[in-house]
Amino acid sequence: AAARWPFEVHVAPNRPVPDIPALDDAERDAFGPLYLDLLRRFDGLFDMPMPYIAAWHQAPVRIDRELGHLHLQLFSIRRAKDKLKYLAGSESAMGAFINDIAPERAAELLRAA
Repeated sequence: AAARWPFEVHVAPNRPVPDIPALDDAERDAFGPLYLDLLRRFDGLFDMPMPYIAAWHQAPVRIDRELGHLHLQLFSIRRAKDKLKYLAGSESAMGAFINDIAPERAAELLRAA
């Protein structure tokens, strides 16, 4: 129930939708400014461009569509201005992530950036 990466954000519509085509015009229009603001905040954390990975999660296409909802996951492998997050064995093999910054603190820094 918490971020796995030092700086990780999930963005979802205010209502459950299965995929991007299910968004209405207003929801699609609202995403662009929100996404650009989020990227600006990532870059502002350390006053330099932040490497990031963005992934859209959507419902399955033909069956079990109710099992998935649209959301964007955006995270960086950078954990400090001069440090990258390298996965430990427990993280890579077992999915037991260890984070050196509390998600609440990372959110606070992103809000202030």
